[in-house]
Amino acid sequence: MRLMWKSMDKMRCFRKRSMLPFLGFLITFLLFFNLYMDDGYVLEAEKRQLGETLMHPANSERYVHTFRDLSNFSGTINVTYRYLAGIPLPRKKYLTIGLSSVKRKKGNYLLETIKSIFDQSSYEELKEIVVVVHLADFDLVWCENLVQEITRKFAHHIIAGRLLVIHTPEEYYPSLDGLKRNYNDPEDRVRFRSKQNVDYAFLLNFCTNLSHFYMMLEDDVRCSRNFLTALKKVITSREGSYWVMLEFSKLGYIGKLYHSRDLPRLAHFLLMFYQEMPCDWLLIHFRGLLAQKDVIRFKPSLFQHMGYYSSYKGAENKLKDDDFEEDSIDIPDNPPANLYTNINVFENYDATKAYSSIVDEYFWGKPPCTGDFFVIIFNKSVKISRIKIVTGTDDRQNDVLHHGALEVGQKSVETKQGRQCTSYITLGEFKGGNIEVDNVDHKIGFDIECVRIVVTASQKEWLIIRTVSLWTTQPVSQLKK
Repeated sequence: MRLMWKSMDKMRCFRKRSMLPFLGFLITFLLFFNLYMDDGYVLEAEKRQLGETLMHPANSERYVHTFRDLSNFSGTINVTYRYLAGIPLPRKKYLTIGLSSVKRKKGNYLLETIKSIFDQSSYEELKEIVVVVHLADFDLVWCENLVQEITRKFAHHIIAGRLLVIHTPEEYYPSLDGLKRNYNDPEDRVRFRSKQNVDYAFLLNFCTNLSHFYMMLEDDVRCSRNFLTALKKVITSREGSYWVMLEFSKLGYIGKLYHSRDLPRLAHFLLMFYQEMPCDWLLIHFRGLLAQKDVIRFKPSLFQHMGYYSSYKGAENKLKDDDFEEDSIDIPDNPPANLYTNINVFENYDATKAYSSIVDEYFWGKPPCTGDFFVIIFNKSVKISRIKIVTGTDDRQNDVLHHGALEVGQKSVETKQGRQCTSYITLGEFKGGNIEVDNVDHKIGFDIECVRIVVTASQKEWLIIRTVSLWTTQPVSQLKK
């Protein structure tokens, strides 16, 4: 009888112990649920993902995502990832921001980078981004400790599906021993940069179907305020033109934008040539192979390198982008349009180059005569609030428009020379080669279909139109519809 009571007592103790993990999970669930429901920062549509997110422990080995093994070059790579925090939402976002991070001998800037991305984005912008962090170090203890910090600091972003942390097991990596010593680099340097290529390849591979566009960043970066809005303006202005990579910083792997449809090919490319050269050199070759010959870099830069110690041996890295601006929201909208001029164009400095914010691009024409014009015809009529036009450059200060007027037009018709406006109103005269007009929508009573620069007196000097900048009263997204 005594043995029976002892046995029953042991069973009760066992039940008590077995309840502890369940109670711990239940308490965690309730805490996250309370945080999630009370946090107005989290979107209503994302709350439906709460149950699914919390029912899977962040470091569960069962919770993996396996890609299909496709033989063609545009297919994804056969890799099984570990989800360390968060899961993707079913709806595609506008932009994925990818970060790959390894343990540094000195300093760690990853948490600051993630914080900058979220802090510099508005509530509306946060709806359209997802940040994917690839912890690419083989030290699993370091990965686990860092995931705990990320989870503690960014819990509501993880629950909302805006932040994912992944890891690729070491077994999927190609050999990192006995690599080719190109460029006379030391062996450890070759190993470091070769592994980095593979780290990025696996990250790109994972992000293929998460969004329409992909932004490559490093893990020690500071962002400008409302950088997504600035990105969207640039993408909209490039509508109809071909590009593979747009650059929003002149440093390293920072601020490189791709169409998500190109990520599988880029991932394969980095894997094929992982031991040949550094990643930034491979990105240039990839861009050229896909027929984008020239760099397309925008100014001001939207991202700044802030790390002081490199991830390679903790060496000092003081590189800074002097084109970076913390507040870059004043980037013009420049709605989709066609540009025409009857001024003789010099070489390939055509009219379209005055309509972008690409560094070192501008229109350059031979000496204009009275009555010559430079016209912008929009794909659809728009409400414009501000117009700013700058002519000449710092090294060619005489190549400005000495005498000219700015006009806006309506009632466009099709002609043999293309679509043209039949009615114009003058907004003002150029002074010192420049003109800026505010409150345009309050000064005229119609939606604008054309903007025209008219030469009012002949000049001997050549003409550079450096930038034509237009700001609209509609959100950029509406201009594409």
